[in-house]
Amino acid sequence: MAATEKTVTSIDELKALIGQETGVSDWLEITQDRVNQFADVTEDHQWIHVDVERAKASPLGGPIAHGFLTLSLLPGLRQHGWEGVTMELGAKMAINYGLNRVRFITPVHVGKRVRLRSKLLSVEEVQPNIYQTISENTVEIEGSERPAMVAESIGRTYL
Repeated sequence: MAATEKTVTSIDELKALIGQETGVSDWLEITQDRVNQFADVTEDHQWIHVDVERAKASPLGGPIAHGFLTLSLLPGLRQHGWEGVTMELGAKMAINYGLNRVRFITPVHVGKRVRLRSKLLSVEEVQPNIYQTISENTVEIEGSERPAMVAESIGRTYL
């Protein structure tokens, strides 16, 4: 079930969403081309990602996406058919402040589709007009009971 469509225009409205799902993205297919491009950018050409024939013969049964590729998809998935909460706080800027915790739970095989589901965990004013949010981000794999990844992300919004 997707989060309710809602536009948040104040910090109080945002705080009222703590503990709730704030959105879900559309499904995105993980292609071998995407995996290969990520391998090139990060210089991580481990065979389980890029050697299709060798990966097929392995216990994995085929190539898998890098865990860090899955993590790197978080910002893009938030823009990929996002259903749920959008924020219109009149912010000067918003930044990715980091991560508290990341777990790669299930490998994402090439050809599978993933999507993002987010839940707001906290909102705190860390300096005057600077608000920090922590969200739980779960990347689901279509047809799998176990997620690919769960990560707590920290964002800062400057009003």
